[in-house]
Amino acid sequence: MHTHSMSKRGRMILAIDTATRNVSLALHDGHEVIAEMTWRTANHHTVELTPALSDMLRYSGVTPADLTALAVTLGPGSYTGLRIGMSLAKGIALAASPPLPLVGIPTLDVVAAAQPHEAERLVAVAQAGRRRINAGLYEWGEAGWQSTGEPFITTWEKLLDRLETTTQVAGEIDAAGAELLAAVPNRVIVASPAQNVRRAGYLAELALRRLQAGAPADAAAIAPVYLS
Repeated sequence: MHTHSMSKRGRMILAIDTATRNVSLALHDGHEVIAEMTWRTANHHTVELTPALSDMLRYSGVTPADLTALAVTLGPGSYTGLRIGMSLAKGIALAASPPLPLVGIPTLDVVAAAQPHEAERLVAVAQAGRRRINAGLYEWGEAGWQSTGEPFITTWEKLLDRLETTTQVAGEIDAAGAELLAAVPNRVIVASPAQNVRRAGYLAELALRRLQAGAPADAAAIAPVYLS
C-alpha cells in the first residue's frame, strides 16, 4: 500500500516500548496494527532500536511524515531502557512541525491489556534486576483491567505472600518466578508465554484510547517513572 493512501486514513501511531530487555515497536493506523516487532535484547537497546524502527517503517511503506502520534512506556523499567525509548519518542515527536502528540502509558498497563479475564485480580510484572520484580495490582471492571494502586518493587516470595485469593499473574516471569508460581496452583493462574510478552500493539491501543478521550499528550512534559 502506498504511504499517501495510509496517511489519508487519519491516524498513524508509532508505539515504542524499551522499558526492559523486552523491546517492542508497533504501527497502528487507528483500525489495525499494521506492523509489530518484538524481541529480547541483551541490553543492546541503543544499537538495535533505530535500525529496527527503520526496517519496520520501510516494510510498512510508512515514513516519519505519515506519523500522527507516538506512544511510549513510562515505566517502571530499567533506567537505561526507559531513557532510550523516551529519548527516541520525544526526538521524533518534537522534530515534527507542529510537534506530534506523545502519550505515555505505564509499562504494566501494557501487560494487563493483553490478559483475558480468568480471575477478579491480576498482578502484572516486569523484571527489575537483582532478583526483584516491578509489580502492579489490577482488578477486573467494566472497562477491563484497572490498576488499583501505584506499582512497587518486590520479590516473588513477598508477592506470593500478598496473594490471598486466586490471582492471575502475567508479564516477565523468570525461571525462579515460574518455579514458585507452579508450587501454588490453587492460588495463581499463570499467563501463557505468549500472553507474557509485552507487545507494542497493545501500547498503541491504550494510547489511542487516551487520545480519543482528550488526555494531555505534550511530548516536552513527559518524564519516565523509576522505582527504587
